[in-house]
Amino acid sequence: MAFNRQQIEEGVTEVLEEALGVDAEDVKPEATLTGDLGAESIDFLDISFRLEKKFSAPDRPFKIEQGELFPENMLQDPAMVQNGKVTDAGMALLKQKLPHIDFSGFEGDRSIKNLSQVFTVKSLCDFLERKLSR
Repeated sequence: MAFNRQQIEEGVTEVLEEALGVDAEDVKPEATLTGDLGAESIDFLDISFRLEKKFSAPDRPFKIEQGELFPENMLQDPAMVQNGKVTDAGMALLKQKLPHIDFSGFEGDRSIKNLSQVFTVKSLCDFLERKLSR
């Protein structure tokens, strides 16, 4: 089954309501998962699992590969992060692995503490739209 953008946005809203206990009106495209919706790192796995379940069909299972939606393990790599900031190599890898993310606001200050702010409701919807269209 193909999903249009509205169905994707509605599905993401439902998933975030369930996973994070937020109200639907708080799930706006620009809302950040951690800052605005209160997600913690442990919630990212739950969100991924719920998205897989929400967008799977019996004849077409939907699978999100590890590190495909959110970066995993790269932040411990000294070639990717130095002195608490993402390196040029790290930035290139993030852009390659996470094409659904808009890093323009992050590139000015690549501090790891700011990285979570790039994960928004819109970026989840963009990821799903891209992945479900394959």
